[in-house]
Amino acid sequence: SMTKIFCDIADIQLIKKFTKKKIVKGFTTNPSLIRKAGAKNYSKYCKKILRISKKPVSLEVFADDKKNILKQARIINKWGKKVFVKIPITNSKGFFLGKIIVYRRHTFS
Repeated sequence: SMTKIFCDIADIQLIKKFTKKKIVKGFTTNPSLIRKAGAKNYSKYCKKILRISKKPVSLEVFADDKKNILKQARIINKWGKKVFVKIPITNSKGFFLGKIIVYRRHTFS
């Protein structure tokens, strides 16, 4: 099987550059990369990435508790067809989020 390359970045200029590269199959990012890129508003910045990218983009929730993670995941999922929602395996307190990940697969796909 072919290896698929996803760029783990949030920088708008780099996304503009790499979205044109055939080898890049999509982008993945997370809240800390988005913060480092200078974003003041998470949803506005993510939507800007989605407008620029011609390819799939994985966007991670930033909530830390089950209820808000699910709420955010549903919102992010509605931002577009090329969105994949990332949920961390554990939250900041080390709580395992596997049940949410399984739940998500059944409710969103």
